[in-house]
Amino acid sequence: MIKTEKVLHLKSCRGRKVRVVREHYLRDRVPCCSALCLGDCANDGKLLPGDLTHYVVPDVGVVAKYLEILEFRELQGIIFTQTACQAVQHSKGRRQYNRLRNLLKDPRHDCVLFANEFQRYSYCPREKGESQERWQTRCVYSAAVWYYNHLAGMKDVVMITEDQDTITQYSSLNSGVYVISVQDYLQNFWVELHAAHELYSSISQALQEKENNGTEREYAEHLPAEVLEAGIKSGRYIQGSLQVNKHRAQMEASITPEGLTNNKDTGLSTEVLVCGSKNRNRAVHGDMVVVELLPKSEWKGKVTALTEGQGEERSGGDSESKPMPTAHVVGILQRNWRDYVVTFPPREGTQSQSRNSQRILAVPWDHRIPKIRISTQQADALQDYRVVVRIDSWESTSLYPNGHSVRVLGRAGELETEVQTILIENCIHVPPFSDAQLREMPVSSPEKPWRVDPAQVAERRDLRESHLVFSIDPLGCEDVDDALSVQSLAGGRLLELGVHIADVTHFVTEGALTDLEARARATTCYLADRRYDMLPAVLSADVCSLLGGVDRYAMSVMWELDSLTLSVSKVWYGRTIIRSSYQLHYELAQALLNGEQAEVPELAGLGSDERDAKLAQLVESLERLTHVARHLRAQRDQGGALELEGVEVRAQLDEQRNITALVPRQPLEVHETVAECMIYANHWVARKIQESFPHQALLRHHPPPRHEFFSQLVDSAKAKGFTIHTRSNKALADSLDQAVDPQDPLVNRLLRMMATQAMSQALYFSTGALAQDHYYHYGLALDRYTHFTSPIRRYADMVVHRLLIAAIDMEKGRGPGRALASNREVEEMAHHINNKNRAAQKAQKLSTELFQCLYFKERDPQTDPCCVADAVIYAIRDNGLLVFVPQYGVKGPVYMKNREGQVVTVGPDGSCEWQSGSVRRFADHITTTSSVGTSTFSLFGHITVRVSVQSSRWHADALNLEVISNKLHQTTEPPQTHSRGRSQLVQEVVRQAEEASQQAQERAARCPKLSKEEREFCQSKSPNLYSLLEEIRELALVDLETRAPVCASTA
Repeated sequence: MIKTEKVLHLKSCRGRKVRVVREHYLRDRVPCCSALCLGDCANDGKLLPGDLTHYVVPDVGVVAKYLEILEFRELQGIIFTQTACQAVQHSKGRRQYNRLRNLLKDPRHDCVLFANEFQRYSYCPREKGESQERWQTRCVYSAAVWYYNHLAGMKDVVMITEDQDTITQYSSLNSGVYVISVQDYLQNFWVELHAAHELYSSISQALQEKENNGTEREYAEHLPAEVLEAGIKSGRYIQGSLQVNKHRAQMEASITPEGLTNNKDTGLSTEVLVCGSKNRNRAVHGDMVVVELLPKSEWKGKVTALTEGQGEERSGGDSESKPMPTAHVVGILQRNWRDYVVTFPPREGTQSQSRNSQRILAVPWDHRIPKIRISTQQADALQDYRVVVRIDSWESTSLYPNGHSVRVLGRAGELETEVQTILIENCIHVPPFSDAQLREMPVSSPEKPWRVDPAQVAERRDLRESHLVFSIDPLGCEDVDDALSVQSLAGGRLLELGVHIADVTHFVTEGALTDLEARARATTCYLADRRYDMLPAVLSADVCSLLGGVDRYAMSVMWELDSLTLSVSKVWYGRTIIRSSYQLHYELAQALLNGEQAEVPELAGLGSDERDAKLAQLVESLERLTHVARHLRAQRDQGGALELEGVEVRAQLDEQRNITALVPRQPLEVHETVAECMIYANHWVARKIQESFPHQALLRHHPPPRHEFFSQLVDSAKAKGFTIHTRSNKALADSLDQAVDPQDPLVNRLLRMMATQAMSQALYFSTGALAQDHYYHYGLALDRYTHFTSPIRRYADMVVHRLLIAAIDMEKGRGPGRALASNREVEEMAHHINNKNRAAQKAQKLSTELFQCLYFKERDPQTDPCCVADAVIYAIRDNGLLVFVPQYGVKGPVYMKNREGQVVTVGPDGSCEWQSGSVRRFADHITTTSSVGTSTFSLFGHITVRVSVQSSRWHADALNLEVISNKLHQTTEPPQTHSRGRSQLVQEVVRQAEEASQQAQERAARCPKLSKEEREFCQSKSPNLYSLLEEIRELALVDLETRAPVCASTA
């Protein structure tokens, strides 16, 4: 090791130049990360393949400006020098540097980092008077030469640069080390990689245009980082993520201050408003910004009127809410730019042109993003096409940000183009699984199906012959995560309940390529007409899927329950081998429970006696399972579990993937039965891993919502005469159970939808990051909860499986196979998974809306009866209503006043038409007044609407709802008869429990002391709800106006 000195020229916080001399140590051996190494380097981690034709060393300018091209997986053998990485860190900021670091860590990319400034023979001290740029170029070239010599000339090395002087100076110095431009490199080595050529051209044009920007300032300059930090610490400035209102994107945005408590002096609590593009000061939706409050005299309120038509906002004349803190952006801490989908408009004469390119203002698909100026030579050819672009910069002298195109998706309006747009807008990247990933997979084919390993049979608990195992899933489900079993033990004194989950982690080794890809995706993405799997199909649809009649590995949780009280006496966790006897779908399982005649495919080939015996055994298991699930649900209801409501609609497609119908989800009791068993397993696994690893377990919590978010729910219920208490989940659940209109069951459904809307998002977290009192799951009323039951489609479940296996091993005295992730690593993983889950949920919602529009797009709204439907008013606005259409699961605005000043008037027969007049809003209704008279539309009233599609060239199509009658729409379909709701049954159970408790007092007094098991599991044997549930067994728990007990947003 050789000691030398390194001189750094830095800037102080006050902007003064400071000369810093640091000790610098050089080594003879630094890892070269090449498979061809002959020098006995200490190479660990990624290695560059030895079968490539050459290695590539990009210089500082290429890494800083053309990193997107280097991210192509086709480009292999890339050596990033320490010099280039440090230059990116200092010149391009943390976001670009983290992107480079992630690229280097990703084993799917053949690129490595070379610490050239610590290698004795590649290090170049900076010469006196030498510019930093020339020194950096000399360092990179020296590293390229060192590589060529280190590998004994076995591999040519290509240095790529955009500096012509560098090419002239170094191109002929050393044979075997070539110095060429990026364009020449692509043309000579990657002729067929057209996407890289197009991206290079686009980036180059954007860089040229950036140099030609004007000098007239359009926005205020952002304050320096050190000033922003000082202002945040002093309280003068506030930081937060900018959220643009998609309905008023040009005029209204807000931030939620980070770490700010309510201040009575400033009135700050939850939101700070940012009005207008000038006050937004070049910040884009999602950026982490710093704002300064305006004087109170300039504070404004949010516009409360409906915005008619995107991009047609009016700056005045609309009513506003109470003035709230209003601010302007003074700086940006972090840009959160991503890929954006835009549409190129028809070229106008005013669009500027240069000799080789045209500057186009492209319109983003997302309303919240400003127009982006793109320089391209293909402006005419790309009209009406969706194009992926990236923002490069937004100078204070430009009204719009500058960017470059990345790739063309397709013509706007085509299904495949719109689906890909949804994925890109939500940062969902789902390329085909690579050959390297597929090579990690087990072999399974129709000719040679996968079979269990005899060694695993010896290590696992074998349930194939001893247990009747079955699965219940949606019809046609391929990725079967879970199966169930229930049987009687000890002569009927005990029940054994088993939840068996696909053992995915047996096939996916932690840190393998497949595991890294699954972690990056985090979840399977379900769209209306397709799904994008988190795992390769050989796992998700075959080897891991718990299909009927085949042996499979499982992770199981099995409880022994008292058959009378259903209290837990024993719980077992472990790896098993199962063979599912029946692969049921929900409708079939419900039909069997209802005693209806139904064909079970697995029994089709049996004789009548054997078939009847097996069918009776299956039905008995289903009934036992239902009894247990009812008990579990009643327990959670007593604890305050919420029965939430959401809008869930399935697009029914034909063989050509054309939409034929929109089908609202019909809840069945068996949905709740399966859900309760899964919730129970998730809860017990959460307890196990949290007790074993109190500082690094991955759990899921649901924070209590803020009370102000319940305002719409409370006010709407009050208008109907109901009182909603929100002090706790139990009080809220009881209030919602009482808020029932016997004449209109939709009222309770809408109130539950409002409650769902007010809920905060359920989130994954590391147990070491939060205090234990924050583990609570508000919606499910459980002290600990996690996700264990769907490892085929959720990466969080895979993490939990590994933690559970480690906990079992630790209990047996064995250490974990590899070091567990730290609290910080688990928390970072939880944050990533939370973001990916939100993106997948939003993509699923947008996909459903896309197919809703496709359903109505080909229909004539004036003549097609499918375009006329009943709607229920659930909110009042200044100039209209918000309604819910239960037939199609659609929510949207209905305008009472149009842009011409006309209002909706109602004729004697209830029909509506437009006439000149005025609108007046009240708390629970809205009135329109014209020459015809006054018309009233009340909260929770039924109206008839016409559904049509409002097409957009730039954005997604949207449904348009127009009121045509103030009366309930009469359909030809017979009214559905609804069984008694769960809330009514729970109230009856509670009433009977109170009566039974008086009769049980003497027996309770004579009860022996609690056993060890009863104390350990906090269960009591009597009095209990089981006998009461037995007495009301014949009462159906199906409530077609409510959905399954767990809303997707809170489970």
